[in-house]
Amino acid sequence: MPTVTVLQGPRSVELKRALVNGITDAFVDTLGVPAASVQIWIQETPADSWGQGGVLTADK
Repeated sequence: MPTVTVLQGPRSVELKRALVNGITDAFVDTLGVPAASVQIWIQETPADSWGQGGVLTADK
């Protein structure tokens, strides 16, 4: 059973649905696994709780 963890900033429910669908389709198409076996965990972090290149994402 494939398990995918996505770490990202907050997104709308509509975008998360599309992401889960696309990731599931990729596993089904590539590995031939049943869609029901693909688990996807989305962990969202607010922009004031992560940074890149020495800059807090909220400050960009």
